[in-house]
Amino acid sequence: MSRRFIKNRQTSYLRNVLISITLFLTVFGFFSYGIVSVQKDMEKNEMETLQSAVTRDITRCYAQEGTYPESLTYLKKHYGLTYDSSKYFVDYQPLGANIMPDVTIIRKGGGN
Repeated sequence: MSRRFIKNRQTSYLRNVLISITLFLTVFGFFSYGIVSVQKDMEKNEMETLQSAVTRDITRCYAQEGTYPESLTYLKKHYGLTYDSSKYFVDYQPLGANIMPDVTIIRKGGGN
């Protein structure tokens, strides 16, 4: 009768360790998911910002000079366009002096 309220210490210890590991892995999983989600949002925002900057500089060039720029290099040199060329490929296709160029931006390295 004296052992009625004594728990098995081995079972209790193992259960506590398993609960701790499960809790840690759950928190780690949520944290990892949050980091990946934020990173994807940042990459999407970077791409949108680059597209906006290129379009803005093309429009500004047309407004100031009366013609669209002949190349992306011209935008870089005269309008201060900068971007990470190791991260993005910018395809600039001029269609004429008074027709807006076709610009395609692709993330390098298989990114979305």
